[in-house]
Amino acid sequence: MDVEEFRSFCLQLKGVHEDFPFDKDTLVFKVMGKMFALVPLERIPHTTNLKCDPERSAILRETYDGVIRPGYHMSKLHWNTLVLDALPRDLIQELIVHSYNLVVDKLNKKDKAALAAIS
Repeated sequence: MDVEEFRSFCLQLKGVHEDFPFDKDTLVFKVMGKMFALVPLERIPHTTNLKCDPERSAILRETYDGVIRPGYHMSKLHWNTLVLDALPRDLIQELIVHSYNLVVDKLNKKDKAALAAIS
């Protein structure tokens, strides 16, 4: 999956917007202002950081040794770094949705209601 495909997939999720809060080279995807994915645009091969359930992270890191690893500059328990061109598209999409859902599940009532109201 290339960065444009990744970007398009993220932006189709409800309430998602993109931002560059850290620097001009790190694209961040947020839902209701909460980060669920980031892509350092200058890093080759292209990678992404995604939130992940800690138990699932351990399994993924073992199964995809070297291409799914602890999150770079993130909580190693809750974030993974994925090499985008080394993994199947459907797995990456599944992990994007997983990350998105983890963030949505932790939103407060007001933000969940605002998200639900988005058509």
